[in-house]
Amino acid sequence: MSDFDFIPERFGCRVFNDEVMKERLPDGVYRSIAATIATGSELDPGIADVVAAAMKDWAIEQGATHYTHWFQPLTGVTAEKHEAFLTPVSRSRVILEFSGKELIKGESDASSFPSGGLRATFEARGYTAWDPASFTYVKDGSLYIPTVFCSYTGEALDTKTPLIRSIDTLSREAVRILRLFGDTETMRVDTSVGAEQEYFLIDKEQFDARRDLFYTGRTLFGAPAPKGQQLDDHYYGPLKTRVGAFMAELDRELWELGIPAKTKHNEVAPSQHELAPVYTSANLAIDQNLLMMETMKHVAERHGMVCLLHEKPFAGINGSGKHNNWSLSTDTGKNLTKPGKKPAENLQFLLFLTAVISAVDDYQDLLRLSVASASNDHRLGANEAPPAIVSVFLGDDLTRVVDAIIAGEEHRDVQRSYVDLHSPSIPTFLRDTTDRNRTSPFAFTGNKFEFRMVGSSQNIAMPNIVLNTAVAESLRRYADELEGAPDFTAAVRALLRRELSAHARIIFNGNGYSQEWAEEAARRGLRNFPTSVDVFPCLTDEKNVRLFEAHGVMSRTELASRRAILFENYEKILNIEACTMIDMAMKDYIPAVNDYIRTLSDVMAAKKSSVGAACHMEKTLITRLSDLAEEAFSETENLKAEAAAAASLPDAEASAIAFKERVIPTMEALRHTVDAMEEYTAIDAWPVPTYGELTFGVR
Repeated sequence: MSDFDFIPERFGCRVFNDEVMKERLPDGVYRSIAATIATGSELDPGIADVVAAAMKDWAIEQGATHYTHWFQPLTGVTAEKHEAFLTPVSRSRVILEFSGKELIKGESDASSFPSGGLRATFEARGYTAWDPASFTYVKDGSLYIPTVFCSYTGEALDTKTPLIRSIDTLSREAVRILRLFGDTETMRVDTSVGAEQEYFLIDKEQFDARRDLFYTGRTLFGAPAPKGQQLDDHYYGPLKTRVGAFMAELDRELWELGIPAKTKHNEVAPSQHELAPVYTSANLAIDQNLLMMETMKHVAERHGMVCLLHEKPFAGINGSGKHNNWSLSTDTGKNLTKPGKKPAENLQFLLFLTAVISAVDDYQDLLRLSVASASNDHRLGANEAPPAIVSVFLGDDLTRVVDAIIAGEEHRDVQRSYVDLHSPSIPTFLRDTTDRNRTSPFAFTGNKFEFRMVGSSQNIAMPNIVLNTAVAESLRRYADELEGAPDFTAAVRALLRRELSAHARIIFNGNGYSQEWAEEAARRGLRNFPTSVDVFPCLTDEKNVRLFEAHGVMSRTELASRRAILFENYEKILNIEACTMIDMAMKDYIPAVNDYIRTLSDVMAAKKSSVGAACHMEKTLITRLSDLAEEAFSETENLKAEAAAAASLPDAEASAIAFKERVIPTMEALRHTVDAMEEYTAIDAWPVPTYGELTFGVR
């Protein structure tokens, strides 16, 4: 059966989607739940038992025996607790049941997940509540029910709850703007998201031989291979047989789960790849991306490989990101971030564009924070990913429109030209009005914005929470100002000129990797946060607390808890990495080098006794490796002391700062020495797979 035949027959077959609901639910129940999904209106609890019964029957037909409330705690990954449909009715007989109460609400241990001080250890009760806007599905014999997760006292302990709130507030403010433009049909505005997922595939046997990969997801040691990505021959290259088989099976798995996986290809670095889906609503897109990452790992194992989602598994070659493509769309099917044929005359588009530009400028610290993590610190700012300074790329055409508005001048459209390759057999085609800029953190790409700073392992909820809420604030201010304007068109034009003039500093179309831009950004007053620890405190800055509280997205308490969790997570990750380095240095590298020195000594003794050779090579290698081993031992002892001192600090913030300022430089020194030992040690004497074996090991 071909993939083409597979799609219509099996796509979404494991999802309790709109089509299945329409078929299996009574008409009134279906219309009620469809309205809840479409408009975000309150769920009618009276239909819960009917929906639950239909879900159970359908899930059992799909092979399910259990159900689970699937949620997104503040760990960065998902969580699930499985319950059987089974209910005993006597000692010898059971029935299969699933009630509306079990569908709507579950209970989980809230004290065992990160809470940032919201919950004490002895305060264990937490609740999961069904999110009807994200479809349930069957996987591995269980019915998965996407839910929110909150504490006993109602604080959000997950990423989905504030995401839904941010979508609601953005919709509310966007509809206000649309009403001013005479749109009386749109009832809801949603954010559409498409997350381009980058990842590495390596051979499982080689993965199993590296404790750093097992414990941390990245290589803490490793000298460069003779070949990396210098020739650019891996990018878009032919798929290796095992990789192609993995991708084919992955597509089928995702299609059955209703995830419209669309694009797949080799990325720049050896053993690096990318998968991109078709856009969908943000809430569903984020659930699907988390499910996609889980599925990628499972499918890779079936092919004897391991899928690495860490932002920087290997030093010296490109790391992995997850470009978050974001746009605004109405429930009537209109893309509000599409300029149309004449953007200079499209006041509605220009107002939404200005709202985004203003939001990015006003909350550049929050956008940087939304992608901050210990793992993404290895990637941001290098010549492979956007810099740590947030800016907006508009392209030449839109920038000319903006410049004309600021100057109070009339914009003249640029005539689109054709590309002619001067061969009669190759057709000419229209040239886009602007080029792309891969160095920009936040780029307009024709009818959407591409937030390129997001890390590959990240739950993309937080970047979208920030974007949604910040843009909602811009739209709220604009609606408040324009709703009472006597001359609406004149008021819009005046607002556009004022706002774009005030926020033009955030627009930059040049090379974001250059040192000149860093200097120019500083002159413009743009904020630069080189590391996560630098930006974490911004979450509870008063202006940011006001933003989230004003729109009901997160409370001061919820923000404070998330700030605490960010610091706790950072210092825990660095502590694990430091401990792993110590373990590998003492148990793998130093003993292996000593064994190799012994081998060299035996060779030297044999040569001297047999032919009286000078043995200059052996002497040089023994001296260099002995010195390096001594240095590695000393640096390992230093790392032990620094890591223990940082971990012993009672405050997570102080501990995180100590890890950044003292432990990371010590880790880098140890890595430098061990990598130098690798260069002087025979390959069969080296205790772990090398970079060359890891990155070119899948055939």
